[in-house]
Amino acid sequence: MKYIFLAFFTTTCLLLTGCQPKMESADSNKKTEIVISAAASLQDALKEIESDFEDRHPDVTLTYNYGSSGALTQQIVQGAKVDLFFSAAEEPFDQLIQSGDIHQEYRKDAIQNELVLIVPKSSSSPIHTFNDVQSLKGKIALGTPESVPAGTYGKEVFTKLNIWDQVKKKAVYGKDVRQVLSYVETGNVEAGIVYQTDALVSNQVKIVDEANEDMHSPIVYPVGIVKETEHLEEARAFYEYLQTDKATSIFKKFGFTVR
Repeated sequence: MKYIFLAFFTTTCLLLTGCQPKMESADSNKKTEIVISAAASLQDALKEIESDFEDRHPDVTLTYNYGSSGALTQQIVQGAKVDLFFSAAEEPFDQLIQSGDIHQEYRKDAIQNELVLIVPKSSSSPIHTFNDVQSLKGKIALGTPESVPAGTYGKEVFTKLNIWDQVKKKAVYGKDVRQVLSYVETGNVEAGIVYQTDALVSNQVKIVDEANEDMHSPIVYPVGIVKETEHLEEARAFYEYLQTDKATSIFKKFGFTVR
């Protein structure tokens, strides 16, 4: 009887031992998820970049969290699990540098954009310049200036033209630049302020004016690795990929200027 029990015990141990390598193999195939908080205006370019990067790094999965740069900054300050931050403005990004939330050695001013005035594609509006907005009969959409960089830049342009007091009475504020684009596409407003790259991906709007660079702060997009990342190696791989010729060509394709 004891021999039967010993044989059963030995067989059971071998079976359990034999299963163990399979469990380790499953764990070894698990992908590392990298979370990137990025300005809403980047989503089209980053979608294409995601596909190419993951082809080159099959062990890494990219997950994007899009929104206004101001809102994303606050999320990071409050401890959101983020590996990289790609901002549409330097001010919110610099706040994270000063607070120690962004790695000093892993930050770069990556790309630039332009600010444009748009109207619905079928519009016969007499609005042709930023200065014309003061005589607008309907509403104009722009991002909330306190949290959306495109809205901040728009306010700077209208302030420079000395017409902000008139414009803000006609303003409808969006939570990010893509919501502003949507307001114009659907005809809910007569005009809107977005980035050139946003206008170029829509066939429902047209650009009627482009702001001169001296009318607003430089539209620079910095990117950096969040200091509390638990995946520094993978985050650094994506950070470095964003500076490659392939990534550069994708950004240019979507209308960005590469620094």
